[in-house]
Amino acid sequence: MSADSKKPGWKDLPDGGKILKPGNSKEYKTGDWRTFRPVWDKSKCNHCMICWMICPDSCILTEDGKRKETDLNYCKGCGICAEICPMKCIEMKKESESE
Repeated sequence: MSADSKKPGWKDLPDGGKILKPGNSKEYKTGDWRTFRPVWDKSKCNHCMICWMICPDSCILTEDGKRKETDLNYCKGCGICAEICPMKCIEMKKESESE
């Protein structure tokens, strides 16, 4: 092997895990990781917004101070919303059962 055709070494690899462009999280839809999805029963909800405050992925959509559907493009199915809901209007269902 000639000196000109030397293979790149580990020092030539780009750094991993860097965020090269700020505000790019919307480009990465992470909802595909989910095993369980939150199913919201609108009729039981009193719009206390605790689920909205506690959601680590900001997946609870709101309008005029009231809870709307969950943005399943980014919901990872952690179940915190269902656990914290005082009205028990959010139920976690297996992804295959929730349709």
